[in-house]
Amino acid sequence: MTTTPLAVPGPPGTAVRVLRAVAILACLPYLTLKAAWLAGSRVGVPEGSVLLEQPRLIAVGNAVTLLMDLAVIVLALLLTQPWGRRVPAWLPAFPLWVATGLLVPIMAGFPVGLAAGLWEGRQSPAASSEPFLDAWVFTVVYGGFIVQGLALGALFVRYATGRWGRLWRGTVWDLPPRVSGPVVRAVAVAASLALVPAAAVHLGWASGMTEGLSPSQAAARTASFHALEVLRVLYAAAAVTGVALLVFRRGRGLPVRVPLALAWAGSGAVGCWGGWQFLVALAPAADPAEEPTALLTLTYAGEMITGMALACCVAVFLHRRAG
Repeated sequence: MTTTPLAVPGPPGTAVRVLRAVAILACLPYLTLKAAWLAGSRVGVPEGSVLLEQPRLIAVGNAVTLLMDLAVIVLALLLTQPWGRRVPAWLPAFPLWVATGLLVPIMAGFPVGLAAGLWEGRQSPAASSEPFLDAWVFTVVYGGFIVQGLALGALFVRYATGRWGRLWRGTVWDLPPRVSGPVVRAVAVAASLALVPAAAVHLGWASGMTEGLSPSQAAARTASFHALEVLRVLYAAAAVTGVALLVFRRGRGLPVRVPLALAWAGSGAVGCWGGWQFLVALAPAADPAEEPTALLTLTYAGEMITGMALACCVAVFLHRRAG
């Protein structure tokens, strides 16, 4: 990917300014909550919450996630300001891939989880397990994330189309052989095969398997849990399918943007969401019943590694396509 400036000249239009404002405003509820918790407030945190058991660790987590959401504001500015057109390609590409990987599972998972819970006709797992956060916090936080994802996604599509749109013109069949190569294909195959065990574990959990779950996780399973595990399998399938179509040039008349979108979003959801949960699994648990199992930790680690490997295949494809 090159440093070619955006083809869209002049200041952003009204629609772009509105999307930028929406993306920034959608960050405020989450940032406000995090800042309040760092200042010692317990707003939204019920008595007896597990969040109160390890205050120092939770404070570090709150600080990190606050910075992560501030990065969304920086990205919204980068995608809409003239200086954002002049930065090296890798500078916006990597954080945008990470943002995709963290926001897509929330944007898909929150409504699917709600629908599954309504279909099941029962309360949230928090009603039968240790208290965590007040119910309204989830609605405010995840609702904000969904709005962030929609607004930032629209800005990203505009930015990417103007700056790199030529990289996904045409069909898969029209791609020259040089966009991949034996090494890229070998990495794609190895990463795809390595991702199969992790996807199989998620499929097992979606089907009712309890191996690899901690006692508290096994006891708190609901329809929402099973639905979210199905989504994890779909993210893996999207990543593998998209990368395979690109590096092996399969699909003939399929527009390049279709497998590229699958590979980008799928690898991000697998690698970044898996990586985030891997880091959470490494944190010490206050209750032995909540201690993550070896299988769970290895599953998340495998997703993190394979998702990043598949993303590297996408990066090489784009770099060679640009050349």
